[in-house]
Amino acid sequence: MAAAAAAAAAWRCLSRARPASCRPRAELPWVPRRGHRLSPADDEMYQRTRISLLQHEASPAMYIDSYNSRGFVINGNRVFGPCALLPNSMVQWNVGSHQDITEDSFSLFWMLEPRIEIVVVGTGNKIERLHPQVLQAMRKRGIAVEVQDTPNACATFNFLCHEGRVTGAALIPPPGHSSLTHLGPSAA
Repeated sequence: MAAAAAAAAAWRCLSRARPASCRPRAELPWVPRRGHRLSPADDEMYQRTRISLLQHEASPAMYIDSYNSRGFVINGNRVFGPCALLPNSMVQWNVGSHQDITEDSFSLFWMLEPRIEIVVVGTGNKIERLHPQVLQAMRKRGIAVEVQDTPNACATFNFLCHEGRVTGAALIPPPGHSSLTHLGPSAA
């Protein structure tokens, strides 16, 4: 019994003693205080996260929604005939077939800043070879060229844009062919 009384007295002395490095509560610049305890139901409510978008850092990417023998639908806008897609714009491309693709028809891809990394070329229903001089001119300017049939070129372009790559496309509509390739942000 005497040992228990001595332990209790020692405990009271220690609880009253304050180290020299401790300041009184009033001197602390900020004291966190929690007025209540959370129950499991409250904890579920606080686990939800909300995000507010303060600033758009990048403009929306270009996505090919669909194509047919007459043209393309890009971000909801219809383009008739062959088209060239750049990171933030689309233009009609003045070529009739893969044989009309020249160094001059690709010049718009190397005049841009930021520099385009890769140009995906869709040559219609099947893969066609481009002139070696055209490919060499693009390689000399540091731009990769991927030649595919138009359905695969559309899918490749959408994939590269979704990855955030600086990509261009030069597309010739496939004659007599229609499809929906919608790989835009909602499908990702």
